[in-house]
Amino acid sequence: MLVNLHVRNMALIEEADIDLTGGLTILTGETGAGKSIIIGSVNAALGGKVSADIIRKGAEYALAELTFHVDDDNRLKCLKELGVEDCDGGDVIISRRIMPSRSVIKVNGVTVTAAFVRKMASLLIDIHGQHEHQSLLDEERHLELVDRFLDDDARRIKAELASAYAEYDRLRKAYAEFDIDDEARNRETAFLAHEVQEIEDAALKPGEDEELESTFRRMSNFQKIMGELAGINTMMNEGEEDTAGTLIGRSLRCMETVAALDGKASGLHTLLAEIDSLIQDFGRDLTSYMDSLDFDEAVYEETRERLDLINGLKMKYGNTIEKVNSYGEECRRKLDEYENFDERKSELKSELDRALVILNEMCGSLSECRKKAALGLESDIALALKELNFLDSRFKAVFTRRSSVTANGYDSICFMIATNPGEDLKPLAKIASGGEMSRIMLAIKSALAEKDDIDSLIFDEIDTGISGRTAQMVAVKMHSIAASHQVICITHLPQIAAMADTHFMIEKSASDNRTTTTIKRLNEQESVCELARLLGGSELTEAVMANAREMRSAVHR
Repeated sequence: MLVNLHVRNMALIEEADIDLTGGLTILTGETGAGKSIIIGSVNAALGGKVSADIIRKGAEYALAELTFHVDDDNRLKCLKELGVEDCDGGDVIISRRIMPSRSVIKVNGVTVTAAFVRKMASLLIDIHGQHEHQSLLDEERHLELVDRFLDDDARRIKAELASAYAEYDRLRKAYAEFDIDDEARNRETAFLAHEVQEIEDAALKPGEDEELESTFRRMSNFQKIMGELAGINTMMNEGEEDTAGTLIGRSLRCMETVAALDGKASGLHTLLAEIDSLIQDFGRDLTSYMDSLDFDEAVYEETRERLDLINGLKMKYGNTIEKVNSYGEECRRKLDEYENFDERKSELKSELDRALVILNEMCGSLSECRKKAALGLESDIALALKELNFLDSRFKAVFTRRSSVTANGYDSICFMIATNPGEDLKPLAKIASGGEMSRIMLAIKSALAEKDDIDSLIFDEIDTGISGRTAQMVAVKMHSIAASHQVICITHLPQIAAMADTHFMIEKSASDNRTTTTIKRLNEQESVCELARLLGGSELTEAVMANAREMRSAVHR
């Protein structure tokens, strides 16, 4: 749910901070007051195109920030899979700072691209305007919407189909490798044989390169290592002047005298005795280590050559020994197939044909399930359309078969509608009237309300082109959707505004030669006054006020 909208220096808005709740939130205001700036700010934060002209005159930047709270575990999982960080608590903050030459979008403090935030936002909010109906007009989503009406058996078939397609796709790719002429096959066979032989001759062992590199590094620096060790040995034990061992030994004897005279120094004596013992142990271990070191020119060259061989293979076939060996195994598999080319090609063709038959059968089963589910969707939408004063409309999910099978079957679905008697069914995108389109979108949203996984819906001027009884029907339908979704609506119709659970008024004022838009949350009395303004214009007579009060009370009876 969208819980806060913060806007700064956006067009006429100097600064606005709007806390939002669930249910139906209504925004009203005079024409030109800046209602469109609110939707523009939301779209800007969600990665929409913006112009530097949006920055308020005299300001260095404009800011739009949205705060969502997500309490659905599946939605949080999807957000994390997309790469949204720090959303475990359910809070997702999207901000966009717009400057004259560039803009910066951040999600939970991490800079992201506009494309990323648009994709992510599709999980959080859906915006519907007169000319911007987004996801519901996208025919690619129509199949997904029908699938929300599938029963458990159909969902099982869909999951099994996805697995069957994965196996079919694997076989298809394997068979495609056999689409090769004899000359190319012979050339590929010779090349594979060379690579297999080269890797097998090397007989690489896991971890061998690391061990060889350690040995080579030590042998390459043998003189330096021995020089440093000799210096250490001189300073610690075998120098002509006082060494660390000698000085510690003298100190220990002095401390023995002190401890004998003062028992409080016994702890220091014990500690110094341990240090003396460690120095002696270090000296013995150092001598033993130096005696173990030697340099053999033949071993050095052998190590260098082996490392060169291994590194050369890693450059050609993979950056680790494991990857080189894995590549060799894959080459051996391909070589075996080429050596038994005709037989293996025939086997793969039979497997591929069987897999395609199974896949088509499953696609057919899923398609039948979808057609049954579509009947339920069509019925719900048809009812919703009638409730929105489309008395003689027809709505249908039209199925066509794709030219190829996918992991989601072979169905393609297009929502078609005829809004008047005698009209032919047309795709949703071909509906010309803004008022009709808004109501159709509302009808679809209403039918999907219990199955829609998007919490927040924004309707911008959805009431364009409607009035009277139709407006009242739209208001009732919108209020019913708000029972299970957060609905934010910008409207100029009192019938819709009267349904508000929360009511904001957007107004414009001028001071010191500057125009500013402000957003105010209205209490009940203020909401009634605003309804009266929508009903009767600037003159708020007692009759108009009474009508406004009646409209509000009717909603809350």
